[in-house]
Amino acid sequence: MLPTKSLCLNISIDRLHQVPGKADHFAVWVWNAPYPGGHVHHDCILPESLAETWMIWQDMFSPFSCVQPSKIPAHQRAIAPTVVVSPANSGKSGATYSGHLMQQLGIDLWKWLFDGPIQNCLERSQGIAIGIGPTQPLRLRLEVRDPDLILMPWEIMQPQVGKQAISLSQQLLFSRTSSDVAPLPPLRTEQTLNILLVLGEESTGQNSNGGSLKLEQEAKLLASVLEDSVLNNTKAVGTFVPCQVDTLIVPTAAELISTLENGMYNVLFYAGHGAAAPNGGLLYLRPGVTMNGTELAQVLTRCKVTLAVFNSCWGAQSARINYQAIGRSSLAEVLIHHGVPAVLAMRDAIADQEAISFIEALARALAERKPIDQAVAIARQQLLTLYKFNQPAWTLPVLYIHPEFDGQLLEVIPDITELPPDSPTSVGRPHLKAYLRPVGFTANVYNINSGLLRIGRAQKNDLVILEKWVSQTHAEIICRCTSLNANGGGVNYFLRDFSRFGTLVSGPDGVHKVHHEQVSLQSGMELKFGSSKGQSWEFVIGN
Repeated sequence: MLPTKSLCLNISIDRLHQVPGKADHFAVWVWNAPYPGGHVHHDCILPESLAETWMIWQDMFSPFSCVQPSKIPAHQRAIAPTVVVSPANSGKSGATYSGHLMQQLGIDLWKWLFDGPIQNCLERSQGIAIGIGPTQPLRLRLEVRDPDLILMPWEIMQPQVGKQAISLSQQLLFSRTSSDVAPLPPLRTEQTLNILLVLGEESTGQNSNGGSLKLEQEAKLLASVLEDSVLNNTKAVGTFVPCQVDTLIVPTAAELISTLENGMYNVLFYAGHGAAAPNGGLLYLRPGVTMNGTELAQVLTRCKVTLAVFNSCWGAQSARINYQAIGRSSLAEVLIHHGVPAVLAMRDAIADQEAISFIEALARALAERKPIDQAVAIARQQLLTLYKFNQPAWTLPVLYIHPEFDGQLLEVIPDITELPPDSPTSVGRPHLKAYLRPVGFTANVYNINSGLLRIGRAQKNDLVILEKWVSQTHAEIICRCTSLNANGGGVNYFLRDFSRFGTLVSGPDGVHKVHHEQVSLQSGMELKFGSSKGQSWEFVIGN
């Protein structure tokens, strides 16, 4: 369940009834609020001005919708994907007009959703968050029950001109959700990004715009983007996050299931072709092999994958039969419905370079141990900065979060108090420094302050390594001085092991296992704690 420190405001919107020739009536209500009495209800009518702005927005930003407007019943055209002729002032098309259109639709959506008691509830909830502290965010999660409203870009909502869009805010963390969900299974405590990267078939044979995705090159590029985003993350000094990316290219369904079952992945990333269809859309794994959301959900929940990311078309769009939208049929909704904690899918097609920019920023933010909704907001900001506010790129990612999930993918490690340099225990120590650093991550350095570094999985240690084979109190590195001089002469460092599975020490003579004993350390030696599969750490003496 959500921890007490996480303030959540959950809002639903659904159609009340529809009478031919009459205005469409909707209900908006709060079903989770951070204070008693916050469960309010409000009835509203879809404004004609909003319906018109929405149609114009689609004409400019989604002209290649999979729905043919001429075949949509007239009473559904106001809120169904369609192409319309812009009004007379459309001659002003360009950055100014498209930016104004983006802003106007965002304001119209805000005014429609946040009206009357709903607006009062939001303001009071924001006040509670501000009262707790300046860094306390309020999580706003929107459940869109009416399938015709799913495609609307709720992520661009903004209260007025000059205010930030809701999905860009760090204080009001926005995501979509669903109240009709399976209970959230127990989640693993994670300290690493374990990513399974799946690339689907090059062409479905049904989409002439798909082209060849050059999957081998794309797999290497995406894997390097994910790994380099973590490797170059200098902001996370002291909270090192290893990143492991495994790749599957055009797998069979059995290969995908087997890989998920045999790994311990907390993130699934799929890139390839997709389509809206009942039961959670379709992912095209390879020629003749598809998988829908209902099928994929079984293995994702069983293998406890926390975050599923889909760089494929229409992963957040409802399926249609006879141009009638089907409720809770999008890939994202179906996965959340079955108990996947978080799903990120695209509302429409996204360009390759835009997707890479988004993925890079998202991986970097996750490596900083930020919650998923906050990381998505940061990555969305990156898209807006690179590809401009008046372009749709930043509006395309749609994030769904399970209502019982707080959004934390990686456990946040609390700060560890270190002895000050002038501590009595460090008086007389040589000034030559010694430290451990993870191999390949030179920005992360763990100094052996005051001649002692405790290592283990427990939070009391100076270096916390939350790998499953590391003992609570695993080992320590100590310094012994036989003589004191500026050059560090007479300074010797030793590793003492207390663990269950031992420590692997690599030196000039090869790899040795140290178990419940003490060995001398030389600069340049590499250590692995508990298992050969663990992160390699280099012991260094020098400034």
